[in-house]
Amino acid sequence: MGKEINKVMTAKEAVDRFVFDGATIGMGGQSIGRCSMALAHEIVRQGKRNLTLVGCNLALSMDIMVGAGLVKRTECGTGNLERFGSAMRWRKAIEQGLIEVRDYSHLGMASRFLAGALGLPFMPCKSLLGTDIVNKAIFDGEELFRIIDNPWNENDPVLLVPACTPDVAIIHAQKADEMGNVILEGFTTQEPEMVRASKTVIVSCEELISSEQTRSDPELTSIPYVFVDAVVQQSWGAYPTSVYRYYEHDEDHLNYYQNCARKGGQIYQEYLNKFVYDCESFDNYLEKIGGNSKLKELRNSMLSLL
Repeated sequence: MGKEINKVMTAKEAVDRFVFDGATIGMGGQSIGRCSMALAHEIVRQGKRNLTLVGCNLALSMDIMVGAGLVKRTECGTGNLERFGSAMRWRKAIEQGLIEVRDYSHLGMASRFLAGALGLPFMPCKSLLGTDIVNKAIFDGEELFRIIDNPWNENDPVLLVPACTPDVAIIHAQKADEMGNVILEGFTTQEPEMVRASKTVIVSCEELISSEQTRSDPELTSIPYVFVDAVVQQSWGAYPTSVYRYYEHDEDHLNYYQNCARKGGQIYQEYLNKFVYDCESFDNYLEKIGGNSKLKELRNSMLSLL
C-alpha cells in the first residue's frame, strides 16, 4: 500500500488555499439540511469576491455570502429555506439587480454536474421541455441550453444543458478520513456528481475517522479520496441547518436570521458582524448562539427521530 496523504487542515487554511476571487463554487447541502455553513462563514470572513455559486437548491450558505456582497452570479434550480421562506438576501439582490441569475431546474443542474463528472460538454435533459424556462434559452446574449432533434427519431426534440465544472466545491458530511474518503448519510442530492465535476473540493465533516475504519466498510464511502483536496473537521459545521443522525436544525436561529435578512440594511449588517466577522472561528459562533446547552437540545431532538 502506498503512503497515505493527510489532507486535514483548518477551514481558514482550506479557504485561503483553494477559494479565490472570481471562483465558481459548487454548493453542497439542501435547503435546511447539511449546508456548508462553517466553510461559508470562513469565505465571508476572508472576503472572497465576485463569486459564482452553483447548485440545485442554493440555501442558507449561499444567502449569507450574497448578503455579504461577495456574489456576482448564481446558477441553480431554486433558492430557499423550505418552510422558513425564501433566501431573502438573494431575493433582494435579484430584485435590485445586484447579481446575475441563470435559471435551470433541479434536474437541469444535476444533469450539468453529471456532464462535468463524465467529462462531457453537455447532457441531454428532456424535463425542461414544456416549461417556460425554454423561453430564456438566450439570456443577456448567453446561450444557456440548446434544443436539437433526436438524431435517431424524428419529431423528438431533446434539450441539451452545458456541463458545469466548478472551480471548487464545498460540502459538509457526516464523516471523512484524513485521506479524504467521505461518508454521506441520508440525502446526497447532486453532491457526488458535483464533486467529481469540480477542479478542487473542500469537505467539512462532523467526525474525522481513521482510514482503517474506512477500509473496514468500503461500501459506505460516498466520495473517494481521489476527488477531495481538503478535509476540515468541524463539529456542528452545518448549524443552524440539520445533519442527519447528528442534530436537528435550529428553528429559533433560522427565524432570527430570516427576520434580519428580511429587514436588511444595518440590522443584517449587525447580524454579520456579531456572528461572522467578530468570530475568529466557527466555534466562536457556536458559543454565541447558546453553546453546549443549545447544541445538546438539537442533538437530542434528532436522536428522538431515529
